[in-house]
Amino acid sequence: MTIRFHNARILTMNAGEEIYLGELHVTDSRITYVGPSATPTPAATLAAVEFPATAGADSVIDIDCHGNLLMPGFKNAHAHSGMSMLRSLADDKPLHAWLNEDIFPVEARLTGEDIYWASQLSVLEYLTSGITACFDMYMEQEDVARAMDDMGFRCVQTGGVNDFSKDVRWIDYMYNKYNQPGSLQSYQLGFHAEYTTNMDNLKAIGSVVQKNHAPLYVHACETKEEVEGCLQRYGKTPVAFLDSLGFFDYGGGIYHGVHMSEADYEVMQRRGLYVVTNPGSNTKLSSGIAPITEYLRRGIPVAIGTDGPASNNCLDFFREMFLVTGLAKLREHDASALDAREVLTMATVNGARAMHLSECETLSPGQKADIIMLDLWQPNMQPLNNIAKNIVYSGSKQNICMTMIDGRILYQNGKFANGIDPATIYRKVEEIKRRVIMPAE
Repeated sequence: MTIRFHNARILTMNAGEEIYLGELHVTDSRITYVGPSATPTPAATLAAVEFPATAGADSVIDIDCHGNLLMPGFKNAHAHSGMSMLRSLADDKPLHAWLNEDIFPVEARLTGEDIYWASQLSVLEYLTSGITACFDMYMEQEDVARAMDDMGFRCVQTGGVNDFSKDVRWIDYMYNKYNQPGSLQSYQLGFHAEYTTNMDNLKAIGSVVQKNHAPLYVHACETKEEVEGCLQRYGKTPVAFLDSLGFFDYGGGIYHGVHMSEADYEVMQRRGLYVVTNPGSNTKLSSGIAPITEYLRRGIPVAIGTDGPASNNCLDFFREMFLVTGLAKLREHDASALDAREVLTMATVNGARAMHLSECETLSPGQKADIIMLDLWQPNMQPLNNIAKNIVYSGSKQNICMTMIDGRILYQNGKFANGIDPATIYRKVEEIKRRVIMPAE
């Protein structure tokens, strides 16, 4: 099946390419054409986009975008999707008290089936926020993969192994199982954090990295307490310490990266590591403001994540984008510290690269059709002085009128595709909540 989007404003996210009026074609799961319209189209008008019903495999479907914007979907480069079960359960506490007193005890009672349904709840929110892929770290990862597949959602998982979870051999097993061509599911090596993993397990993780010649991802330098603890234990800051074990010999990245040392920056530059900033979660947990402009000055690529819905508590990329630039300006006392267009690159291209989704970076022929449409005919988008800056500074989830993944429209005009049943997901999650979180009631 071929879908022709016409009368569209197009933001390809290719370097140096501005927004233009044109059309985009999707055949099966890939973009086959992006550029000027083959035939003249009328001027954009205020009208709702109509999405036709599913057609046959050989059909050609025309969609008039009425001047709305097509762009690559946002890549949520750090998430714990199964934690939607814990939303607003434990708030207004610092990170380590929040984890040890509230989160870990409840997580110990969750089953794989519980995490399956909680992950699907997060996918509903991803779709409404224009997120077309997530970099997920959580428990019971085969159940997470099943949930994502059943929703048609693209997910890269990474290991969350620590002293309280599965054997380190698990990440080796998953890495070799889920990196298969053509799948919506893939996997990268990782573990939870230095402070939750003893030296024996750290050495075992290092062996898996060396065996697979693979990149590795980990929470690091999120709080001052974490950094001070690592210094006391090993005489090095977290990134420098993990690098001394060979963890970053093949690249990878860190989540958060708020409290950095000169040694940490040097490792990240030398190893080509990504940092995934999570401003919503770091703000809510009062962990600090990441040094985004310093990363950019040193050529360290930055991607954006929401973190989990228990610490954020929402999975809203518009809020994250605004916070990335807003907090950078506050930190540097400079309103010009971080341009909105750079933030859009972090949210799309850099996220895809951090997640090793090389076919999902831009709107270009041959790339996967992971596309979102933004409704520009909303008050918060008018007037159209600068659409890219509107997205970051005034954009909202209300502007997402379509989310397409792998050539399938999964969300459109406030409704989910056939086969996605929000009511069932809400009911299942409520039942699990009453069993796991409120057992005495």
